[in-house]
Amino acid sequence: MTPDKSTDTTRPKVNRVEVYWHSVTYRSVLLYIFVFLVMFAAAGYLVFPDSFTGILRHISKTFEPKDTGAASASVRGARFVNLDGRVQVKKVNSVQWVNADYQMALEKGDLIQTGPDGVARLAFADGTTYTVQPQTLVTVEEIFVPRDRASSVSVHISAGAVDLTTGTWQVPGSKAEVSFADAQAILHQNSRAAVKTNPATQQNEITVSSGDAEVQRGNQRVEVAQWQRASFTPSGPITKTNILAPPGLVQPVNLQPIIVPNPKLTPVRFEWQPVSTARQYELQISDTSMFTRILADKKTPDTAVEVTGLNPGEYFWTVKAIDAKGASSEPASAYKFTVIQQDKEQSMFLQVDPVEFQGKMVEISGRTEPGSALLIDGQAVPDIAADGRFRFFTAPMTTGDHIITITGQNRRGGTKIIHIPVVVP
Repeated sequence: MTPDKSTDTTRPKVNRVEVYWHSVTYRSVLLYIFVFLVMFAAAGYLVFPDSFTGILRHISKTFEPKDTGAASASVRGARFVNLDGRVQVKKVNSVQWVNADYQMALEKGDLIQTGPDGVARLAFADGTTYTVQPQTLVTVEEIFVPRDRASSVSVHISAGAVDLTTGTWQVPGSKAEVSFADAQAILHQNSRAAVKTNPATQQNEITVSSGDAEVQRGNQRVEVAQWQRASFTPSGPITKTNILAPPGLVQPVNLQPIIVPNPKLTPVRFEWQPVSTARQYELQISDTSMFTRILADKKTPDTAVEVTGLNPGEYFWTVKAIDAKGASSEPASAYKFTVIQQDKEQSMFLQVDPVEFQGKMVEISGRTEPGSALLIDGQAVPDIAADGRFRFFTAPMTTGDHIITITGQNRRGGTKIIHIPVVVP
């Protein structure tokens, strides 16, 4: 028997199936979407230009950061720009007093206290400065310095004295205030005033030396102009009087370094502007900012005098005007100068980094010899590290060109002076 050989003719023939694909990355998808949106935006702008512009403006404002008025501590807040002697701060959320330093950001509610030899100058981003005099207790009441709205800064004096200076405000309606006792003084722009309050004697006063101010106490309001003084006691009203103006100081200019080969024998010339009603003037020189130790006291009918015998060091000078009745003015705002002995044969190492701007303040850093003394525009640099690194912030400067002078002296007597041009935006 022959075996049957059969084939499965009913099974369908299977053809080979080939599958092709093309990989697409996320980047390509996003690119296609972006191209489509650009084409859509261009078409929309061409067809409906006004409506489309309004939509884009609304979307832009939606994603803009909101300015809540909370000032940045480093740019729009308040900080110390000058510290001399004992100055302490009690932060609003602390119960301990700590020593003030230049890196400390001040907040609303902070307490600042100066000792008998302490002076502190606070600078706000709107250009207002408060100089806290020795033995003074103040509270930071307000720090509101937004970018494009009216600013408001204020301190309260519990006891002591504060000098207040305002600059030119960019936004109308800005104000700087100082409260003392049960009164409040509001200074206008480009003004300067000295405020004093003494809880022991209950005497309170504000003296305006430039610009003007408004003093409010209960329902009473008094406008105080240049070289006028408003004073009051708890039981009496505000009284306003005219005062004799002090002379304007001419030279040495404030913070000026005087470098001479032999300081002890070199005369230093002091000059001031005349006061029409003055019959004579009184020059005082001290090595303390509060003139607790007078090194020279000279009366003269002239507007200039020379003084010899000053050793190398830092000094302060001021002048009073005295009229025919013997009444004297307030001392002119003291100028500080430094006498430095020059050594022509020795120089020192002093290297300055590129300057940086913190608002209107200029940050200066660099390196010098360990143990050296530095003056920047006549102001001593307080913090010089063991390796000679230093960092310093100037007071707020006006917009425009300035020259910053850095003067150094090492332990060997070598000196070096560097002049740095800066343009404050």
